[in-house]
Amino acid sequence: MAAISLIELKPLTPENLPAILELDRLCFGGLWTLDGYKRELDSDCSDLLGLFLSSVGAVPPCPPARLIGIGCLWAILEEAHITILGIDPEYRNCGLGQAMLVGLMTSALGRKLERATLEVRVSNVAAISLYEKYGFKKAGCRKGYYQDNGEDGLILWRGGLHHREFPEILRGWQQEVKERLGKKGWILEF
Repeated sequence: MAAISLIELKPLTPENLPAILELDRLCFGGLWTLDGYKRELDSDCSDLLGLFLSSVGAVPPCPPARLIGIGCLWAILEEAHITILGIDPEYRNCGLGQAMLVGLMTSALGRKLERATLEVRVSNVAAISLYEKYGFKKAGCRKGYYQDNGEDGLILWRGGLHHREFPEILRGWQQEVKERLGKKGWILEF
């Protein structure tokens, strides 16, 4: 029987900290520290999610699941503030950023939040395109926001998470992402 690639989106735990730090280094150059991630894991206002890739059904037994994506949101009043979203460089441009964003929006809906916001580098055209695809609009700019190089941060907002039709929209996004990943032979579980 051939192995099947399974991608699971699930909350991160303290046991994942070494993999989280390694992925942070790969994606963000070491943006957050061990203590920073521990605070996120301990906070009732924070959802820290991971995308895990594993193979099932292979012989001999498959290696453990590998963390290939990370996302975090802070629930602040009625707002989901997306603080990080990163995909292992080896797995970019495959639809996994979409999977993580949809997962974060699912988490925001579960918390009954009304809108989402984030900052993104003005030069990160691919990320901006992703966010705009999911209804985020430009709301402003933070001059010199990124400390590593002084780059501006574009502020993006998406409202309507509390509207009656949003759960149906979200289910459509989940299906779309599952189908896209399915074309690559991956099974996604939210």
